[in-house]
Amino acid sequence: MAVRVRLRVEGGGRVREVVALVNSGYEADTPQLMIPARLARELGFWPPPPDAREEFFDTAGGPIRVWVVRRAARVSVAAEDAESAPVEADLVISHLADEPFISDVLAGKLGIAVEDFLEGLWRFRWEPKEKARKSEKPGAF
Repeated sequence: MAVRVRLRVEGGGRVREVVALVNSGYEADTPQLMIPARLARELGFWPPPPDAREEFFDTAGGPIRVWVVRRAARVSVAAEDAESAPVEADLVISHLADEPFISDVLAGKLGIAVEDFLEGLWRFRWEPKEKARKSEKPGAF
């Protein structure tokens, strides 16, 4: 299993709720949310805006081409009974991503504490360990 959380993503004058994968292997220097190109289109970021930078990211499957839009979105975790403070994040647009991915830095800034990847359990860091939450099911956006 994996840990997925429901996010509220505000960017391009639009707001979307999506389910995103917490990816501990997605190391970044800034808070980043990788999104599929079709979600970027829904948020008004596809085709890439003029300030987007084309980059190549190294992945386990080899290098991929992405477009990075710095500080393009405000992202918060939207759990049933609690919400994180919004975090300003870079949007990383990928044609290969099939769901949104949360980088390590963004997960930390959002206060996500993974309790068990196998069981898909997580909580907010400010909550007691007994408040383990179940992962969201993968969802279309």
